Amino acid sequence: MAETARPRSSLALRRLALRSVGAGLAALLAPPALRAQAEGRGRIVLGQSAALSGAAAQLGLQFQAGARLYFARLNARGGVLGRAIELKSLDDGYEPERCAANTRRLIDEGGIAALFGYIGTPTSLAALPLATAARLPFIAPFSGAPALREPFNRYAFHVRASYFDETARIVEQLVSVGMRNIAVFHQNDSYGQAGLAGVVRALAARQGQPVATATVERNSVDVAAAVKTIVAARPEAVVQVSAYKSCAAFVREARRAGFAGQFCNVSFVGTAALAAELGAEARGVVVSQVMPYPFAATTPIAGEFLAAAAGSNVEVNYSSIEGFVAAKTLVEGLRRSGGAGGETLVAALEGLRDFNLGGFFVDFNPTKHSGSNFVELTILGADGKVRR
Repeated sequence: MAETARPRSSLALRRLALRSVGAGLAALLAPPALRAQAEGRGRIVLGQSAALSGAAAQLGLQFQAGARLYFARLNARGGVLGRAIELKSLDDGYEPERCAANTRRLIDEGGIAALFGYIGTPTSLAALPLATAARLPFIAPFSGAPALREPFNRYAFHVRASYFDETARIVEQLVSVGMRNIAVFHQNDSYGQAGLAGVVRALAARQGQPVATATVERNSVDVAAAVKTIVAARPEAVVQVSAYKSCAAFVREARRAGFAGQFCNVSFVGTAALAAELGAEARGVVVSQVMPYPFAATTPIAGEFLAAAAGSNVEVNYSSIEGFVAAKTLVEGLRRSGGAGGETLVAALEGLRDFNLGGFFVDFNPTKHSGSNFVELTILGADGKVRR
């Protein structure tokens, strides 16, 4: 059992997100020769469109903070073959049209080795065809949607497990404790549909189906109609597949409407953000996780992350460790590609066969770009603690 970090303001996180990768304290304290080496041979530039404002902002800000933490430490030690990594980020507010426009801009400006760390399903679906047309690697989207994985796309690399993996684990756990009357509250877009499809698939394997489904619009917290529909069906559990603000609103209103059953969320909800939104009402809410437990050094990668975060402004949570893990995966590919992007980086990443990042493994090959199926369940306490 470990405690989540104290919530920080969006303003503080935005300031962190806008910093230059090489401007961190670690970089300032690095030996001058290493800094000069990393800065003197040109930079490896990565492009990112992410939710840095709006209802999903905490996901983008936290993921980006973890990635920048890894890149800053790397740059302080000389970068990749003497070249510093620069993460060029644009805000899309978790809106697909803005994400597509940002992606076109990043591609048209040129000099991008890869696109990295896009946040969400609808935004990533808008960007992936553009990346594919430009033959740019699209690495570590913060999404488990099957539509990003099937059909196979040689430019897309996934570091996290899929939503089918997550919902299968959630349904397995619910059924194992006798809960078969399961409803689904989901975002009314490609992300929500992916999660719903995962629950339907998992229940069908057990000769069941959801007792009710209801939706909320993206970037909205208007959940009254959804609460009415689902509570009337008297489910024993509700699987939620939406962003943290709408999921928190649903939990609060459903409980006030008399629902006393179990709430379960997939990882995209953002565990720390959901706990902060709910406060004491987070008690008993389940969240599936696709990254190593970040609050204690129970794995080498978690220990590395905690050591890097110590003394920094980076909040320790599942979203920030995902950014850190994704950045470390990408850097290993860059090392093997000689710092090259594009097709050379694709080939290098495909060589990461059962690669150990420190107790967390990614496994790519030329016909498989889904690197992990790791899922575990956690539960939130009223005190903000995350229990495994």
